[in-house]
Amino acid sequence: MTTTVLLGGHIHSPSAPGATAMAVAGGTVIWLGTEESARGRFDGADEVVELHGAFVAAAFVDAHVHATSTGLLLDGLDLTRTTSLRECLDTVARHASARPGAVLWGHGWDETSWPEARPPSRTELDRAAAGTAVYLSRIDAHSAAVSSALLVRAPDAVRADGWSSEGPLSREAHHPARRAARESITPAQRTDAQRMFLTHAAARGVAVVHECAGPDISGADDLAGLLALDAGVEVIGYWGQPVATSEQATELLAATGAHGLAGDLCCDGAIGSRTAALCRPYADAPGNRGVTYLDADAVAAHLVACSLAGTQAGFHVIGDAATGTVLAGLATAETQLGAAALRARTHRVEHLEMVDAEQAGQLARAGVVASVQPAFDAAWGGPDGMYALRLGKPRAAAMNPFATLERAGMVLAFGSDTPVTGVEPWAAVRAAAHHRTPGSGISPAAAFTAHTRAGYRAGGGTDPLAGTLVPGAPASYAVWDAEPDLASPEAESPRCLRTVHHGRTIFDREGALPEPSRH
Repeated sequence: MTTTVLLGGHIHSPSAPGATAMAVAGGTVIWLGTEESARGRFDGADEVVELHGAFVAAAFVDAHVHATSTGLLLDGLDLTRTTSLRECLDTVARHASARPGAVLWGHGWDETSWPEARPPSRTELDRAAAGTAVYLSRIDAHSAAVSSALLVRAPDAVRADGWSSEGPLSREAHHPARRAARESITPAQRTDAQRMFLTHAAARGVAVVHECAGPDISGADDLAGLLALDAGVEVIGYWGQPVATSEQATELLAATGAHGLAGDLCCDGAIGSRTAALCRPYADAPGNRGVTYLDADAVAAHLVACSLAGTQAGFHVIGDAATGTVLAGLATAETQLGAAALRARTHRVEHLEMVDAEQAGQLARAGVVASVQPAFDAAWGGPDGMYALRLGKPRAAAMNPFATLERAGMVLAFGSDTPVTGVEPWAAVRAAAHHRTPGSGISPAAAFTAHTRAGYRAGGGTDPLAGTLVPGAPASYAVWDAEPDLASPEAESPRCLRTVHHGRTIFDREGALPEPSRH
């Protein structure tokens, strides 16, 4: 069993404040203390790593990711920083001319930040793409601008709910368009994209990700390929497809290799695409209350089936009407199974952006974990953000109430929903601590726990030490070039130098740390 000792750092550990050294053996933390005591205690260590003042903390868990689409974005058509419709169309034109004949997959446009304040029309996209098949998902990934050439590959989109002859496709019409774009990706391209994403995550101090897959999102082959990779980062796979019986749940788990039938099993859509299900209409689209994809009976049936099959259920929930639907389904499931049986499975909800204190209490009593994304508030919160535009300022101010969820006793697990927002864990911790609505944020310490220890709980883990640095905990940690500044919402994040998971180095920045001395 190899023993590794880290010396001369700043170890972030609740059990050993002021620790400057840590010892690891067999993938487990075995000791923390001072550098002076370590040098005498571990003279015979197999490896000694000199940290030279670096900051060491538990590695992050990203509780909601989409690996392939993020990998494609990292090496593809990234529209997340485009500042106008004109720039978006020019970017499409450049990429289309550089890759003639290929389906152009892009992501990240957000018309609410453009001076034109509208998405590209199909006519404009066709002109820019010059006959290329183009799929451009909106920043929230719940609608997409597509070219006429892509629609030839997706005839079912025409006249489906959410169809538009000129504008983006949403709701049911979006699914065949996304499927057509997805089918253009070769297995080799998919594998490359997945590896690129996992490397990207590890380089940001992330050791575990929760992949939120599903039949309309990525496909069974995509999830199977991701789970088969050995790229260092641990992948916990979820499959978003409803079931009505425990037998169906068991069969679907076996067929997909998923850890649970949760993640993006959508009760509704997204605020930006105006498909999140609301109790009152959108402020900028009177008469539109979004869409509900599952009713309370379907929610209840899924919860009961998954509970009986011994697995996690979960739902994508954003609008307040969707929150009400899930709570109604939970109530029905509880009458059939009892509260204890529901709590035992650690069911989860993704996003949970519109929820009040009473509803949060109901979810907490049912043992439901909230997988939430602080970067959403950083990107779209505040009195002048996208939420205020879509909902009006009073409703926007109540979005993403992390403090309310925490007070209710809910476990909060942080994720990025990448590629919707980037994998930047320290930025997410700061965003949760500096919420754009006063009183809705949580402490930096609680935010860090939500992005580390709580991620294991959200994944159904039972090890109380996972996500911490204490003796007996799994040796999953990241080494940073500085301690993060969490007091300022605008502070820069430190640079990750090394990421280790269960004692195995999964990322090492070249030349950043000296080679360990060996005995």
